[in-house]
Amino acid sequence: MREAAFIRQNKEKWLEFEKSLYKSSENKPERLAELFIQINNDLAYAQTYYPKSNVIKYLNALAVTAYHKIYGHRRTGKGFKSFWTYEIPMIMYRYRKYFYFSFVIFFLMVAIGVFSAIYEPEFVRSILGDGYVDMTERNIENGDPLAVYNNSSSIGNFNSFFFIAFNNLRVGLTSFLYGLFGGVGSLYFMLVNGVMVGSFQYMFIEKGHSFLSLRTIWMHGSMEMFAMCIEIGAGILMGTSYLFPGILTRKQAFFQKGKAALKIVISTMPFTLAAALIEGYLTQYAKSMPIAIAALIVLGTLGFIAWYYLIYPVKVYKRSHRDFSYLLNEIGHEKN
Repeated sequence: MREAAFIRQNKEKWLEFEKSLYKSSENKPERLAELFIQINNDLAYAQTYYPKSNVIKYLNALAVTAYHKIYGHRRTGKGFKSFWTYEIPMIMYRYRKYFYFSFVIFFLMVAIGVFSAIYEPEFVRSILGDGYVDMTERNIENGDPLAVYNNSSSIGNFNSFFFIAFNNLRVGLTSFLYGLFGGVGSLYFMLVNGVMVGSFQYMFIEKGHSFLSLRTIWMHGSMEMFAMCIEIGAGILMGTSYLFPGILTRKQAFFQKGKAALKIVISTMPFTLAAALIEGYLTQYAKSMPIAIAALIVLGTLGFIAWYYLIYPVKVYKRSHRDFSYLLNEIGHEKN
């Protein structure tokens, strides 16, 4: 059977199953179990006869989601814990290519920012503004290159945290929502921020303060920038959903991927708040802080957020597939 005919023959069944997963209150368990077995049969067929087809990814994602709905509900329940330990990792795994693409573009833009600053001395001023560059140069002359992060009181720390958190959450949400324009808006945010980060970092390297800037700026910047890449990846996911709907209608693709993307953005908010907390209360002490402590904060925060969004999803996905055979046996016993 040709792949197109295979899709036409089974499309309605797949859509019925997908719809039933998100309206559990209207489901009959027997019908859901029957559809689940058929989906797995279709997946096995597709893997045999269409090994390079995107339909395998689609059916595989349905099977994984079904596992969570049927089996995960009994074992782990729903709610806050399931959102962080299962739902977000599975969304990240399913749409991982969008986020990989976001990181590649970010590093490319950072490199462009660095090389532009190297070969065009006035480039940094054009990106960061004369006021900020002049202030930084005065701080360097006064022996405190990163004085901009200093606060003199607990009230100042709190105000700093509040405004940093508010601004970062606003920027993250805006970069996501701009993805509505076919993902182009989110890419624009990535271009501007990536180039800015590269030129900003080079400004300190050029003045001979590379090590100080790394342990100061990236104490909070590691989580902040990582979360930004995830948010922009989510914007691209949402924005391209109706451009490339696959076998779904454009409306179905937009709502399915848009909902998944929004959940990812929500998941980044605690990391954004943690970065603001570090910037508001700890970054100012980076210069006097023991290097080992500063390195632990930088590498620890970066390692944790990278593990959660890039490594943990793979582990959750593999664990889910190892349990599929148990689920099929359980459903078979229930039907009998």
